Amino acid sequence: MTQFDNPKTVFTKVLKLGSLLIAGIAVVGSTIGYFAAGLPGLLGALVGAAVAFVFVSLTALSVLIGGKLSLGGFYAVVLGGWLLKVVIFIGTIAIIKQIGGLNRVAIFATIVASVLGSLAVDGFVVTKSRIPVVS
Repeated sequence: MTQFDNPKTVFTKVLKLGSLLIAGIAVVGSTIGYFAAGLPGLLGALVGAAVAFVFVSLTALSVLIGGKLSLGGFYAVVLGGWLLKVVIFIGTIAIIKQIGGLNRVAIFATIVASVLGSLAVDGFVVTKSRIPVVS
């Protein structure tokens, strides 16, 4: 008998691998940021990695929570999570702009690398998972 994955295990794996990826990007980004721009580069990369971690986690958690609901509830939770992320992102960027001592290039590069890497992790985990289409 074939063993299938359930959505909880798939998104738990997404969270774990995404967290490891972002931690690796934080280490590499902060090292590069430090050598390129000193302490502001290091701090900028760490802030960018933290922001990316929050958003990657919110995405996976909204899908996990929504998966327990009806189809309408699923869409409501995922769309609500997306809208919440937009509001949080705008607020976060406004706060980061006011904080001195952070290298904006390091923040941007770390966020972009984390988002692209997490998309790759999501795609990899989902394509390797075995979820039945019909139950």
